[in-house]
Amino acid sequence: MELNNEDDGEVTPRTMLGSRLRRLRESAGLSLRGLAERVGYPHTYLSRVERGEQLPSAALAENLDTYFGTDGLLVDLLAMAQDSSIPDYFRRIAGREDKATRIQVFGSSLVPGLLQDEDYARAVFRASLPGESEEYVDEQVEMRMRRKRVFEKEEKPYYWAIMDEASLRRPIGGSGCMARQIRHMLKAVQVPYISIQVLPFAQGEHPLLGGSLSLLTLGGGATIGYVESFASGVPVESPRRILELTQRFDVARSKALPESESLDLLRSYLKGYEDEDDS
Repeated sequence: MELNNEDDGEVTPRTMLGSRLRRLRESAGLSLRGLAERVGYPHTYLSRVERGEQLPSAALAENLDTYFGTDGLLVDLLAMAQDSSIPDYFRRIAGREDKATRIQVFGSSLVPGLLQDEDYARAVFRASLPGESEEYVDEQVEMRMRRKRVFEKEEKPYYWAIMDEASLRRPIGGSGCMARQIRHMLKAVQVPYISIQVLPFAQGEHPLLGGSLSLLTLGGGATIGYVESFASGVPVESPRRILELTQRFDVARSKALPESESLDLLRSYLKGYEDEDDS
């Protein structure tokens, strides 16, 4: 098998995708510029994909599969490459997210990942990955957006998010970005299986200060947890520890505004950010 020019020569889903694309292109008698003209993407972008320096977007992978008639091969390799890029501490949870029947999350300083739009997620990754290339940041955004496919399943999970008001007050990406993010959340809650509550500053201290928590209820009724802080996370499956985390979540939920009042607060912040963006 042909390898991409990575330092260690390791065969990974990323290098497999790049080498397979190169073979498909060469078998079709196309140069990079020739393929770029046919699929409508820059030849420099395609070159980085072939060399394993950048993963293609989902749209590019789909276009390439359609052009070459490869029946979803490149899309599948892209999914494998994205999964392999997930940090070890989150992979066990991410692999079960699409099997959950209920997802409960608490975010202390950021909008929870499954509610983020692309601009907001990109601003978060740019700040949290200093020194990384824009291509790498784009890959992280693409992976985060891919997780939202849990809401496209036939049997969609119930999703209940509690956000500290700090996640609304901090202008991630600027006022325009925050306005778009809040509009995105207000649209998300229009479906019956997504709920959002805000824990206001007025409630003072609460048992989830300084971290983020996810609780996933699986089809058989078992619950697994995930506690995340700065650049690290811990999966939790111990029944005793899950009970403790569930109690913390329930206390935070009891302190949060009812959903209707939470949405009113979202609209209030939206107006503020829109006014700032227009000034």
